[in-house]
Amino acid sequence: MSPDGPDDAEGTSVEVDADEVEVELRPQRRLRIWQLAPIVGLAAVGSLMFAFPLAFGSGEGGAVVAMLGLLISSCAAGWGMMAARRVGTTWPGLPARGSGERPNWRVIALYVVLSAALVALAVWRVARLR
Repeated sequence: MSPDGPDDAEGTSVEVDADEVEVELRPQRRLRIWQLAPIVGLAAVGSLMFAFPLAFGSGEGGAVVAMLGLLISSCAAGWGMMAARRVGTTWPGLPARGSGERPNWRVIALYVVLSAALVALAVWRVARLR
């Protein structure tokens, strides 16, 4: 027997009992509701803090509140990405962790450009409040 189980060498027969069933001992890795609730809550609060001063122009402190909301939303997004990575989920277009494949540079460049554009638009919009 090998560490992984019986060897299926040619000429040997492996008997399997009908009562034996293979069961995965590790539970399936997925995000639970108690893991998602604080992430979603932070993202909602942060996005509302970012959106309301921008939409209604709430005086002197609007830019500060909007930037704080942007910061909270960004923290929630990072927390969500870390939680998703912990259970084995990857970004679309990127290989699974530990697969040995190299990520495509075009996909990474697309993610960097989209992120930079979103940050630039958010900072530009908040700067217009002043």
